[in-house]
Amino acid sequence: QVQLTESGGGLVQPGGSLRLSCAASGIIVSRNVMDWYRQAPGKQRELVAFITTSGMPNYADSVKGRFTISRDNAKNTVDLQMNSLKPEETAVYYCNVRGTILWGQGTQVTVTS
Repeated sequence: QVQLTESGGGLVQPGGSLRLSCAASGIIVSRNVMDWYRQAPGKQRELVAFITTSGMPNYADSVKGRFTISRDNAKNTVDLQMNSLKPEETAVYYCNVRGTILWGQGTQVTVTS
């Protein structure tokens, strides 16, 4: 059974940092393109970053220079380091296996003073 479990969300002040982690079971993350999405209240889910099978990271323009996606093959996880967070980035963050309907339950990130 394939399962994705996100963790690491929380409450942070503007300008702060959080590190999200997506733990996968039933799949090998290094053999898949892995996405991080976010969905703010009342908005569509948007792609934040993804990492290719070769380990190449890619980012939405809005997070370039502040977010870093990485993969730990030994742990079978995909992490998202988020720095200089903004209030408008408050959302539920999800990981996804590209091209599938495999989603985790999400982790809430709230950026507020």
